Amino acid sequence: MNFDMKATTESELARLIVDTLHLELNPDEIVPDARLFGEGLGLDSIDALELALALSRSYSIELKSDDPDIKEIFSSLRSLAAYVARHRGS
Repeated sequence: MNFDMKATTESELARLIVDTLHLELNPDEIVPDARLFGEGLGLDSIDALELALALSRSYSIELKSDDPDIKEIFSSLRSLAAYVARHRGS
């Protein structure tokens, strides 16, 4: 994936996260490598479910809680963007 596509996907997903979860921050305030859950952005399991549903609607990507890589996929904006870029429309 080239840099522009990566940046666009990260930007799109940051907007999706903020809008879906009604966060009171600007999407560009989400640091791409910062943790999304716990001490990072502070998301929780309910947020993960809402975000997975939004990803399904927006990108036709189905994420399952029993996926062995789910924690890695949701670990940061960057890892989520990489996953979306690989699975978009597939």
